[in-house]
Amino acid sequence: MKTKPLYYAVIFTSTRTDGDNGYAEMAQQMEVLAKQQKGFLGLESAREEIGITVSYWESLEAITNWKQNTDHLIAQEKGIKDWYKEYKVRICLVEREYDSKK
Repeated sequence: MKTKPLYYAVIFTSTRTDGDNGYAEMAQQMEVLAKQQKGFLGLESAREEIGITVSYWESLEAITNWKQNTDHLIAQEKGIKDWYKEYKVRICLVEREYDSKK
């Protein structure tokens, strides 16, 4: 019997270029915009030498729609041009989760 997945995770890891160059403002705008997208479930982010942002989605269709969002496309182009030395995107099926809460 096949079980229905809980949700999907998009893991974005990056190494930044020097300087902010408008990155922090755009990152905040993209977070606000992502939260408005159908199928968005949440976001976690951390940055040291490597930045990691994990966004959570109901479906692959919701991820595709976010990837093709016009404002997000503009941010992606700017990221490639100005903000990232390198980046990687991983899309994962989350089949199970657990935490320390009792």
